[in-house]
Amino acid sequence: MTLPVPTDDPSWRLFQQRFGALRRKQQIESGSMVAAVVVLFVAAAIWTDFSPGTLLRGAPRVGEYFGKLLSIEPKGVAAPIPVLALPHLFGGVKQPQSIAYWFYRFNVYVALLWQTIQMAILATALGASAALALSFPATGNFVRSRTVVFVTRRLLEFMRSVPQVVLAFILVWPFGIGPLAGIVAIAVHSTGALGKLFCELNENADTGPVDGIRSVGGSWLAQMRYGVVPQVTPGFLSYALLRFEVNVRSSTIIGFVGAGGIGQELKRVIGFNIYEEVSAICIMILLIVVGIDLLSAQIRHRVIGALA
Repeated sequence: MTLPVPTDDPSWRLFQQRFGALRRKQQIESGSMVAAVVVLFVAAAIWTDFSPGTLLRGAPRVGEYFGKLLSIEPKGVAAPIPVLALPHLFGGVKQPQSIAYWFYRFNVYVALLWQTIQMAILATALGASAALALSFPATGNFVRSRTVVFVTRRLLEFMRSVPQVVLAFILVWPFGIGPLAGIVAIAVHSTGALGKLFCELNENADTGPVDGIRSVGGSWLAQMRYGVVPQVTPGFLSYALLRFEVNVRSSTIIGFVGAGGIGQELKRVIGFNIYEEVSAICIMILLIVVGIDLLSAQIRHRVIGALA
């Protein structure tokens, strides 16, 4: 059963007018937003020479690397000869395309990968500790001074706004080529990124325990330690483990500027077009990253489940 619409009621007509005006305003705002996004996309495509035609022309060349990797070009032969065959895979170190041929420097790669993982562990521990300390003064719910909150938030923004590669390149100058510059660069960026995430967790924490500790004369540190930290610890741990996964990949990238780890060796073999070693290193990096992702997921589930 439908109720009759009071078309002659002045209040109903007023409601329709206001509703229509609000709806037209929303449509204009939505249309303006879509138009702005389209204009920005087109402008960015023009300024960066992005075009579907370029993508289509370049897509077939993606396979050239794999073609060079899986074939040899003997002298006097115009076309390369594919050599990826089962007998070759288990040949000796001198047999092209064999597993031993790709991984003949396996011990060197393992040592550099272990150095990369150590860099990520140290950088994550330093970054998470600093982010934990800075997240509380950056949370407006728990700090009355707007100046302290403003300065701390801007500091975190600065830390995460500088690209890690740029920061590592700068730090290589005072610290020299090696893992120290990479560790500091990743730690600084991790502090800024985790600090923002930790602040958001603090803002969503229940203020009841904090008020209770304050009412009995507890200090600000006691309020944070006993009123907030127990609530946000599972979230802090989850974000820190996720950041560790990211830092393992970052440790590989910043090696290109001389900041140590497997990335430095990867840059060398890419520069000399040693396709077999490039592939071997990439495969090992992929396996390490997948293994760390799986291990971190298990740690998160077990530890956070125990804390919840």
